[in-house]
Amino acid sequence: MYAGLCHANGDYVAVMDADMQDPPSLLPQMLELLLNGTYDSVATRRITRSGEPLIRSWFAHRFYQLINKISDTDIVDGARDFRLMKRSMVDAIIALGEYNRFSKGIFGWVGFRTYWLSYENTERVAGSTKWSFWKLFKYAIDGILNFSQVPLNISSWFGISMTFFAALMMIFIIVRKFLFGDPVNGWASLICVIIFIGGIQLFCIGIMGQYIAKIYMETISTTGLA
Repeated sequence: MYAGLCHANGDYVAVMDADMQDPPSLLPQMLELLLNGTYDSVATRRITRSGEPLIRSWFAHRFYQLINKISDTDIVDGARDFRLMKRSMVDAIIALGEYNRFSKGIFGWVGFRTYWLSYENTERVAGSTKWSFWKLFKYAIDGILNFSQVPLNISSWFGISMTFFAALMMIFIIVRKFLFGDPVNGWASLICVIIFIGGIQLFCIGIMGQYIAKIYMETISTTGLA
C-alpha cells in the first residue's frame, strides 16, 4: 500500500482490495463527496460482517473498543482501507516513513477531515483471505503499540503496586517476628525482598519507557511536519 501511494501521482488517490471485496460502485459517490470541498478523504466502514467467522468478528469488535479507549487516534469500528483521498492527505501519509505501519491508525493520525461511508459487507469475487487469526492478532498488537502509551503506563503502575505491596508485607513480617516469632525463618522475608526489588525494576523500566515514548512521539511529529 505504501509503495502504491508513493508511486501514485493523481490529484485523487484510491486504495481498495483487488478481490472486489471493496465495491467499486462506491467510487463515484466518494469522488462526489470530495469534489464538494468539505472533506479531504472519504473512507468506508462495514456495518455488517456477514460471511466472516463469528469468533473473528467478536475479536475485531473487542479490538476496536480497546484501541479507542487507550488511544487518542480515531480508529472507527469496521473501518476498511478502502478510501479515496486528496493529494494533500496522500503526501502527508507518504511523509510518515515508518517501518511498522498500522494503516488504520496512520489514516486517522494525520488529521485530515474524513467522511465515513457505511456499507454492508460483500463477499470477495475470487481467492481467499491471506489474513490468518495469528496475523490479525500481531497486526492488532502493532496498532496498540504504535498508537498508545498505555502498555508503558501499565508497566509503571504494576511496578509501583508491587513495590507498595512488598513494603507492606515486609512491615507485616517484621511486626509478626517481634510479636509471635517466625516458624519459617527467612522464607517470607526473602520473597518480599525479591518482590520489592522486582517492583522497583519494573517501575524504573516504566519510567524509561515513558521517556522513550516521548522521544518517539516527538520524532514522528517532526517527520509528519517535514
